[in-house]
Amino acid sequence: MTGAALAVLLLSACAGGNFRPVADTPVRIGPAYTVRGATYVPAAAPAYDAFGYASWYGSESGNRTANGEQFRPGWITAAHTTLPLPTYVEVTALDSGRRIVVRVNDRGPFAQGRIIDLSRGAAEELGMKAQGHVPVRVRRIEPSEKDRERLRKGKPASALAPVPERELQRLRALLPPQGR
Repeated sequence: MTGAALAVLLLSACAGGNFRPVADTPVRIGPAYTVRGATYVPAAAPAYDAFGYASWYGSESGNRTANGEQFRPGWITAAHTTLPLPTYVEVTALDSGRRIVVRVNDRGPFAQGRIIDLSRGAAEELGMKAQGHVPVRVRRIEPSEKDRERLRKGKPASALAPVPERELQRLRALLPPQGR
């Protein structure tokens, strides 16, 4: 191997060559696992629809996500304890009615009452970055291929109309008490 070829190979390894490419296949469910004494059992959950609280994270830039991709804080991604990786979900902020589509590619959050951890980019898109955590509804969805492609590139999916106030009131009634 020539010196130039060796240098290119070494630089490509430093540039994240050990991360899995961003793709929708294979979908990984994974075995049960335990964190801080709590056991989580990943499952297919095609009808997943839950109410709880979202938080956000972003200081792990460059780390490996649970499905092997590189974590990019500005992308529209999220962490969930049990959904397959990747999975697409619609996240609705129950305080404002804003909705976004997010690509789940990591595990977490591991705090009581939190059902999803959003990347910084997703938190900004949802309008909840300043609050740190907000009440949410998280529903598994099957977005269009165009939206999947945008999310795989770190871009937001097509904008969704906000939830009307009357519907928000109904949804807020389904929210469990907050556990911090």
